[in-house]
Amino acid sequence: MAEWSEEQLIDRLAADLKPVRKSPSASLMAGLWLAVVVAISLFLALVSDVGSMLHRLTAAPDMWLAVLGSSLTTILAAIAAFQTSIPGRNPYWGLLPLPALAIWIGFSGLGCLRDLILPDSEPATIRLSMDCVFFILGLSVPLSALMIIMLRRTFPLRPNLTALLGGIAAAAAAATLLNFFHPFNVTASDLLLHALAIGLIVGCNRLLAKSAYAPGSGR
Repeated sequence: MAEWSEEQLIDRLAADLKPVRKSPSASLMAGLWLAVVVAISLFLALVSDVGSMLHRLTAAPDMWLAVLGSSLTTILAAIAAFQTSIPGRNPYWGLLPLPALAIWIGFSGLGCLRDLILPDSEPATIRLSMDCVFFILGLSVPLSALMIIMLRRTFPLRPNLTALLGGIAAAAAAATLLNFFHPFNVTASDLLLHALAIGLIVGCNRLLAKSAYAPGSGR
């Protein structure tokens, strides 16, 4: 068999290479995903009583601070998810949403004490609380699916971290948008059901990480 020179070998190997499509930047992908969330919020604003929502949120400081926390969690977790999906990016991007997450959780918990602030407030019934759970789950699923589809193009090297952040972003977005249709005050049982729904979404994203982001998984 004839021996090839180094230059011939390189030319032969290069001839079989196929061009690789460059993935969009993490910032662009995060912006596109968040644009979908904004579009959903604009639609919900058209079919809900925005004035009533604003009045309710401004009735007690913990309410609008909790919404601020969940909104920031959505934005920062989405950015962190797409950043950690890019090979070579610092895994400490995963810490980005933690301050906002702490604000969201902390002031949501304070909402359980709202009866002391607003004595005439009406607590949620179990049926209404379950409606909220179904809303969170129903909205989180398509947002999570969109996140997974977009993230699969980047071949995340830390699929568990990326999936965790993506699940947090989707769940936080759903919890934020729930405020358009959440006319009652949060009780301990209501908050627990919300937390279970959010935990379920985050957990499912985490469980699907390896299969969803594995090389060759339907790309």
